[in-house]
Amino acid sequence: MTMRIDWLRGCATALVTPFHKDGSIDDDCFKSLVERQIKNGVKILIPCGTTGESVTMSEAEKIHVIRMTVEVAHKLKAKVIAGTGSNNTAATIDFTRRARELGADGALVVAPYYNRPTQDGIFAHFSEIAKSVKKFPLMLYNVPGRTCSNISAETTLKLANEFENIAATKEASGNFSQIMEILQKRPKNFRVFSGDDATTLPLIAVGADGLVSVCANEIPKETAAMVERALSGAWTSARRIHYKILPLMEANFIEASPAPCKFVMQEMNLLEENLRLPLVPVTEPTRLKLRGITKELEK
Repeated sequence: MTMRIDWLRGCATALVTPFHKDGSIDDDCFKSLVERQIKNGVKILIPCGTTGESVTMSEAEKIHVIRMTVEVAHKLKAKVIAGTGSNNTAATIDFTRRARELGADGALVVAPYYNRPTQDGIFAHFSEIAKSVKKFPLMLYNVPGRTCSNISAETTLKLANEFENIAATKEASGNFSQIMEILQKRPKNFRVFSGDDATTLPLIAVGADGLVSVCANEIPKETAAMVERALSGAWTSARRIHYKILPLMEANFIEASPAPCKFVMQEMNLLEENLRLPLVPVTEPTRLKLRGITKELEK
């Protein structure tokens, strides 16, 4: 049976990583962003994911970011799920163990990318990771648009049933039939999170437990409120927030994420719009569109 983890529910934020112009991590800015998340209702922080530009960061940098997140989050009674995945099983095991040592409360482990493994290969990959960190909660991360490999419903359910510490999945496949099969057949205590802001409300309606959000970087209070109200059955209120913030949820992916999100956050004076190559700042047409959307949100 899946481990029971009462805190694994609601709105989690896939944190951006703020950089200085020289490419170094802006520690003070990062810590203030984590504090802002928690003070606005987000109780789960996820550093070193896609939104954090983790693939451009060294291992030492990722360790530093996880350590900072744990330091701030635990002081404010929030939880940390560290991004530890890669397409190298042995390296993922090593880094997941390191995240546990740093005090993370769990790990987000993306499906192997580039290698394009079979479902047997995906199962073997996650099996070895789960066995290497027993009792440490793992959240699968299925995002075929970035990995070129889908974790099927059958594989997800097999992993959930065989390993108690595979406690959740972040589903960003956009395949509602697949996600609903997982929801319908999952073992007790296994959690399903939307990996796409815009699909969160309908997924909660069919049984999902929360959201791993990009949008919450910009508007944590509104995003967390939408998720909490949906989970509590306050659908009219949740729907009202959903449609108000939907344009921003969608606009965050006009260009490669997190570039649009970082532009909006710069406009909000939260960070400097610095990205690491190969990501570049958004184009002028996108800037104009994003400014229009954020102006509407202020009304």
